[in-house]
Amino acid sequence: MSAATDPTASRPTAETPANTPLDVLVIGAGQAGLAVGYHLAQRGLRFLLVDAAPEIGHSWASRWDSLRLFTPAEYSSLPGMGFPSARGTYPGKDEVAAYLKAYVDRFDLPVMLNTCVQHVVQRDGMFQVATSQGTLSARQVIVATGPFQQPAIPGLAAGFAPAVTQLHTSTYRNPTDLPAADAGRVLVVGAGNSGLQVALEVARTHAVHLAAGSRQTTVPQRPLGRDLFWWLTKTRLVSRPASSPVAAWFRRRGGDLVIGTTWDDVDGAGIDVRPRLTAAAGHAARFADESSLDDVSVVIWATGFRPDYSWLDVPGVWDGRQITHQRGATSVPGLWFIGLPWQHSRGSALLGFVGDDASWLAGQVAVHATAHL
Repeated sequence: MSAATDPTASRPTAETPANTPLDVLVIGAGQAGLAVGYHLAQRGLRFLLVDAAPEIGHSWASRWDSLRLFTPAEYSSLPGMGFPSARGTYPGKDEVAAYLKAYVDRFDLPVMLNTCVQHVVQRDGMFQVATSQGTLSARQVIVATGPFQQPAIPGLAAGFAPAVTQLHTSTYRNPTDLPAADAGRVLVVGAGNSGLQVALEVARTHAVHLAAGSRQTTVPQRPLGRDLFWWLTKTRLVSRPASSPVAAWFRRRGGDLVIGTTWDDVDGAGIDVRPRLTAAAGHAARFADESSLDDVSVVIWATGFRPDYSWLDVPGVWDGRQITHQRGATSVPGLWFIGLPWQHSRGSALLGFVGDDASWLAGQVAVHATAHL
């Protein structure tokens, strides 16, 4: 292979000296970072991935025990390496973590772990990235930290008594970690995919109440005998640009789809569904219909995550709420994003589909690098 296509060419290691400028620094070594790293290597660029986690796949390995992908194994691969599980099976979170580790080993991707990015600035066309392991310099930076950054827990959580056990789905593991079933009621707040899955699991051992802002639309995992992602792929809905009319419609109608779990499942499990949670006081919860629930002993927040780019000190990109970009390209030359929800299509933040964005973005990065030699 030539240096332009050999994935090991010009490869820095995790011990790359801090004062050696890189062509590209990738912040985040999750699925999006690894996918773009693969394509950067194919283009012979000198790059490094940094991640705050202690191991590859940590964000998957640390989720609740029964978590499984919604995508079957054949739709869960990163570029260049198929997912090893059998077709038609739905890999568990530990299988995903193991796959990501094997992916790094397979392509010898340069990753520096236990490296928390603290500050990013741009000076004289060069990015200076302060980390817990020292300062790194790079001509370009790709932010691949993903959509799951800070647990989004509403302020009303402070109204519950200290004796009420509160945890977010990011720290929930299994029902055995909760107080005994006779200690009081469990309230799950949030009725998306995570909320319904966790509520159903906990309902096997505890009395569960579910606070739902609305009963979101549910779709079966296998409509008409085919997996949902078979249909999304065949219709190209998963890859349609976010700006296309059909994708815009899908975002309006299907942005909060619940996959594989139905409200009949919830009702059948004996879960008491309440409207939106509006207030908390001690062990009591109040809801939008003015009803209340006493004797709450556990609250599980299935309220999603919020982005946090407070460390990104580059004007014109992050306004405190959202990133300004076009398919991951920002208005700042050399600063890019990968893995954002709907960055380009429905698949942009999904394990088996982020590769398309990664290939396109690596091509743009390579063009920029050539233009600034």
